[in-house]
Amino acid sequence: MATVRLENIDKGYGRHHVLRDFSLEMRDGECFTLLGPSGCGKSVVMRLVAGFEHPDEGAVFIGDRQMSGRGVYNIPPEERGIGVVFQEYAVWPHMTVFENVAYPLKMQKRPQDEIVRRTREVLAMIGLGSMEERIPSQLSGGQQQRVALARALVSKPAVMLLDEPISNLDANLREEMRFEIKELQKETGVTILYVTHDQEVALAIADRIGIMDANGKLRQIGTPHEIYDEPVDSFVFRFMGVANFLPASRQDGGICLDGSSVALDAALCEGFDAAGGRGPVMAGFRPFEVELRRSGGGIEALVKRVALLGASIDYRLELGGMEFRVQQDTAQALRDGGIFKEGEQCSLFFRKLRWFERKQVELEGEHS
Repeated sequence: MATVRLENIDKGYGRHHVLRDFSLEMRDGECFTLLGPSGCGKSVVMRLVAGFEHPDEGAVFIGDRQMSGRGVYNIPPEERGIGVVFQEYAVWPHMTVFENVAYPLKMQKRPQDEIVRRTREVLAMIGLGSMEERIPSQLSGGQQQRVALARALVSKPAVMLLDEPISNLDANLREEMRFEIKELQKETGVTILYVTHDQEVALAIADRIGIMDANGKLRQIGTPHEIYDEPVDSFVFRFMGVANFLPASRQDGGICLDGSSVALDAALCEGFDAAGGRGPVMAGFRPFEVELRRSGGGIEALVKRVALLGASIDYRLELGGMEFRVQQDTAQALRDGGIFKEGEQCSLFFRKLRWFERKQVELEGEHS
C-alpha cells in the first residue's frame, strides 16, 4: 500500500483558480474522505492524484515516488498503481461480470490462470461469485457498483480513488454500500481517497476527514469525532449538519444568551472568552444538544412550530427574536408530559455549547 502526498499545489483553469498552495497527506492504509460543497475542488484533487490532471505548481507523490509537478515527467494514470471508481458505474454492457472485472488484468497481459484466479477471488470478496456470467443489464444498481469496485481492486492497487461512487443509488443501497466499502478497505488494506459532499457517508467510512470550503481551502483535518464534535470554526460546524447559533454576552458577571437573563452553567461557557476576545460571540449547538422541560428554571423559549418525524420531534423555538431548531426523542417527550404545542412556553437546558466569533458566523451565513 502507499501514502499519498500533495505538496503546495496550485491548479487553475484560465483565470479561475481552484487550488492555491494546497497540501495534504493521506496515511498508508487509511480511508481518507475529502468532504466539501459542490465546486470546491475536491474532485480536482482526486484527478491530480490519478494523473488525469497535472498541477500548475507543486508536486504529487504516491509512496516515495513523485508522480507529477516541478518539472518532472507526469507519470500516466496506468503507471501509478491506482484503482478508480467514478459516480457512474462505467461497466461495459456487452461484457459479463467476469469479463468486466478481468479486463485490467487482460490489458496487463497477465497469464490466463492468474486472471481467472484473481478475478474469482475479488468477485467472491464482494459477494458476486455466483454472478460472473451475468451481463450488467441483469444486475441491480448496487451490484453494478460492486462490479466497478471489483474491477478497480483486481489489479491490487496501492491506492483507490472513489469519486461519489454511491450517490446514484437509492437510500437503502447507499447505506449498504458505504459499509461494504469500509469492510473492503479493512480486508485489503488499500489506501482510499473518497471524495464526496455527503456528510453521513464521510462520517461512516472515514478514518480521517478533510473539510474543504468553497474556495478550495482545507479548513480542518481530523477523525469523524473531531470533525463533528470539535469543529475548528463555524464553517465546519455548519457544514457538518444542522447548526444553531444564538448571540451571547456577559450580564451581571455571568454569560447569558441574548433574550434571556438566566446565566449559563460555567461548564457550558468554556471557550467563550477565546472565541470573541472582547468582541461579540455566538453560541453554537446541534438540535439534539438541548433538553426541553415544562418547568425547572431553565431558559424560557416559545414554541413556534412542531413537526412529528416519527422517532423524533422537530421544534422551531424562539428566544429573543431569534428562531432555532431543537429535536426531542418522541418516546422521551411522551414520558415527560407530552409533546409541546405551538404557542406554548418551554424551558431549555443545554447539554453542550461551542463558541464562535459572531462576525465570522454572520459572514459565513451570508455566503452559505
